Amino acid sequence: MRFQTFAAALVLIVLAAVWLNDGASEDRLATAPSPAAPPADADLSCQVASVHDGDSLRCRDGTRIRLHAVAARETDETCSPGHPCPAASAASATRTLKRLALGQDLACRPTGHSYDRVTAICWTPEGTEVNCAMIRSGTALTWPRYNRQTPICA
Repeated sequence: MRFQTFAAALVLIVLAAVWLNDGASEDRLATAPSPAAPPADADLSCQVASVHDGDSLRCRDGTRIRLHAVAARETDETCSPGHPCPAASAASATRTLKRLALGQDLACRPTGHSYDRVTAICWTPEGTEVNCAMIRSGTALTWPRYNRQTPICA
């Protein structure tokens, strides 16, 4: 009986932490610094038509982009084995990426391919690096394996 009580309390604590983080992440997004303009080598243009989850989006021309070195929860709230797993919910990460990118004309620098998607570092017209903004929002984590290859938040 004590174990069940302990387990129930632990679940409530985790749920409360995720819920509290959801609101705080959007506040951090508003205070993220913005550089002046996207870099010249960001030669892939993407008019964002939809956001799939906290690290994937689709351009109006059909191109699917996965944010390079960014790990957010899957839409079913899971994390794949061996992948970084943020505390924030998938819904929170998706909301944050929608606020940052939906309807924007992003300038992206491709870094590779993953499951029929272009992996890329993307910037808003104002020069905000979307990948870095997702990390700073607290709704996603840096994926060290890929960040070592091509760093984000540079």
